[in-house]
Amino acid sequence: MYAVGGQKRTDSEKTGFHMDLFEYMREQNKETESPLASRMRPTTLDEVVGQQHIIGKDKLLYRAIKADKLSSIILYGPPGTGKTTLAKVIAHTTSADFLQINATSAGKKDMEEVITQAKNNQGMYGKKTILFIDEIHRFNKGQQDYLLPFVEDGTIILIGATTENPYFEVNGALLSRSIIFELKSLSKEDIKTLLLRAVNDSEKGMAAYDAVIDDDALEFLADISNGDARAALTAIELGILTTERSADGRIHITLEVASECIQRRVVRYDKSGDNHYDTVSAFIKSMRGSDPDAAVYYLARMLYAGEDIKFIARRVMICAAEDVSNADPMALVVATSAAQAVERIGMPEARIILAQAVTYVACAPKSNSAICAIDDAMETVKSMMTAPVPVHLQDAHYKSSGKLGHGVGYLYAHSYPNHYVEQQYLPDGLADKKFYVPSENGYEKQIREYFRKIKGTENKED
Repeated sequence: MYAVGGQKRTDSEKTGFHMDLFEYMREQNKETESPLASRMRPTTLDEVVGQQHIIGKDKLLYRAIKADKLSSIILYGPPGTGKTTLAKVIAHTTSADFLQINATSAGKKDMEEVITQAKNNQGMYGKKTILFIDEIHRFNKGQQDYLLPFVEDGTIILIGATTENPYFEVNGALLSRSIIFELKSLSKEDIKTLLLRAVNDSEKGMAAYDAVIDDDALEFLADISNGDARAALTAIELGILTTERSADGRIHITLEVASECIQRRVVRYDKSGDNHYDTVSAFIKSMRGSDPDAAVYYLARMLYAGEDIKFIARRVMICAAEDVSNADPMALVVATSAAQAVERIGMPEARIILAQAVTYVACAPKSNSAICAIDDAMETVKSMMTAPVPVHLQDAHYKSSGKLGHGVGYLYAHSYPNHYVEQQYLPDGLADKKFYVPSENGYEKQIREYFRKIKGTENKED
C-alpha cells in the first residue's frame, strides 16, 4: 500500500508495479536530492519562520490548522514568503486527503480527476479533501467557475496561493467563500535565521558540508534577498556546493562568494548606514536639480541594492511637493499615482513606474514656494501670540451670530468682477504678511499673472 495525498491505496489501484516503484524511489530521493529550499520547508507550524501576524499562537489560522478545522483560504503574498510552505504544513497536519495542482499546467481533465477523487473520499470514506492550487490567479474564469460549486457544497476545501492581488485576479464568488490571508515579505532577521538553520541543520540542511558563513555575507544575503527565502536558500546552497575547502578544511561563505551566488554585484548600500543616506540624498538632489539621468541612476542603485520600493515612492512624492510645487501641479499627481501603482504591481515591473515618476519630477519646472510658505506660516504661528480671526470672517451660520457681529461686513467674492474683492483675511497684525510667493516657473508664472489681473496690478511689481 502507498500513501498518496494522505489517502491509502492498494497496488491494484495504481497503473502498474513498475510505475509505483519509480514513484516510490522518486519520493525517497526527494529528501536528499531536492533543492535546499524544498528540503528546508517546515513540516510543523512551530518550524515556520515569520508570518506571526497570521500564524501566531493566538491567531485564527494557527488555531484552525491545529484543530484541523480549516475552511477555504487564499494565501496572498510576494514570492518566497511561505505560501507553499504553509500548504505543506497543513498537508502534514490535517487528517484530510491533501491534493495539489498547479494552475500553470493543470487542465480540465486534471480538475475533473481531483473532483472525482474528492467525491470518493467524501462518499466512500467520509473523508474531507483539501485541494491546494498554486498560482490560482492563472486559472481563467471558466476554470474558477468550475471549482465554485464544489467549494460551496464542501466537496473540496480550497487553499489557493497567489502572488497577485486576489481581489483583482480571483473570482469574486470564490473570494466570498474563502478567508484571505496576506503574507508579508520576511524580515532581514527572518532570512538570517533561515540561512543559519540551512548551514547548520544536519537533517534537512547542509551541516554535513562543514560550512561557515561570514557575518558580512550573512548580512548581505539577508538584505539582498528582499524577503524572498527561496532566493536566499538557493544562493547559500550554490555557494556551499561550488566553493572549495580552505586550509582549515571548512567551506567559507565569504561576501565575495555570496555575491557571486546570488548573481548580483555587491553595491555599497547599508540601509542603516551613511551610504544609504548618501545615495538617497543624491537621488533627491538630482531630481531637485533637474537632472533626470542622475536621478534614474541613483534610482537604479537603490533598486539593485534591494531598497523598499514604497520608501522610494514616498521620497518621489515629497520631492514633487517640496521642489516642484505649483510650478507643475501634475508632478504630485504622477508621483502619487506611481506610489499606488508600485504597491499593486511590485517588482520587477515597479522599476518602470518609478522611472516614469522620477524622470517626470526631475524634468518638471521647479519651485519651493509651498515648503517656504508652510514653514514661514508655522514659524509665525509658533512665535506670535494667536490673533483672533477677523470678525467679518467669523462663523455666521446660526441665528444669533449677528448680535455678536460675526460675519458682519463680509464680502462674498463671487459677487464681484473676476470673483475677487479685496478684503482682510489674515488677522490684525499680519494683514500685509506674504507667505506664498509663486515663482516665475511653469504654472506658478500663470498664478502670478492671474493675481496681477484680478487685483488690477498688471503694470505693478509684486
